[in-house]
Amino acid sequence: MGYWCINLLTIVSLLLLFPVINGWGIDGHLTVCRIAQSRLSEAAADAVKQLLPEYAGSDLGSVCSWADEVRFRYHWSAPLHFINTPDVCNYKYTRDCEDDTGEKGRCVAGAINNYTTQLLTYNSGSSQADNNLTEALLFLSHFMGDIHQPLHVGFASDKGGNTIDVHWYRRKQVLHHIWDASIIETAEERLYNSNVDDLVDAVQKNITNDWEDLIPRWETCSLNKTACPDIYASEGIEAACDWAYKGATEGTVLEDDYFLSRLPIVKLRLAQGGVRLAATLNRIFQ
Repeated sequence: MGYWCINLLTIVSLLLLFPVINGWGIDGHLTVCRIAQSRLSEAAADAVKQLLPEYAGSDLGSVCSWADEVRFRYHWSAPLHFINTPDVCNYKYTRDCEDDTGEKGRCVAGAINNYTTQLLTYNSGSSQADNNLTEALLFLSHFMGDIHQPLHVGFASDKGGNTIDVHWYRRKQVLHHIWDASIIETAEERLYNSNVDDLVDAVQKNITNDWEDLIPRWETCSLNKTACPDIYASEGIEAACDWAYKGATEGTVLEDDYFLSRLPIVKLRLAQGGVRLAATLNRIFQ
């Protein structure tokens, strides 16, 4: 994993060639990480505090979008933000978790497994010359958000909705961006005083009041694994088919019917991402 600089012309060229896949946008990732940090055990909270960069001020949410910010410096990380499936509404790790060159394990599920494994060395006392555990924490926290955004486990044929042009009310957008940001931004404007903290509070209240009975199931990891990204990815492609792609073909105008019916799905996936990130970190740093 080398470091190198990319000049402005190169960045512009890359932006023209490849769609930017951010996953929830800044406010969505912040919401996932704020929920997670509020649910950490004492040991995990201490480890996270120790690993966070000083400029984060002990706030995981403030650096939860770091992985998007470094994508053009760490060009190798771009395929780690998503999973492409064939045009079927199911996910299989052995079939789908690979990059454009066919290298296996190069997808968001593989990345979650990789950075979880790195972080498990935190208390081992072994040398970490090859692995920066601060970066591992930031990548894991971000990718746990990404895998819960339905169109980050989407069809290869439309690059997770990045080639589907629609209108969000009067504004032309690609479908992927609507799930990354537009639904959240519209909710903030209409329901939460344009304040991300109010959105976080609303999702937290849903977790406490509406979804309390579901939390143990969300937190559980099969076969005593530390992280279970395959479960989250399978949920993601099902949500993409049932909610994101449905009624959103090329040229569709998406307005209140789409917004009001999809917002609960967005809030649910943000909640699941935060709860599961906390559960994973609690298992890592127990």
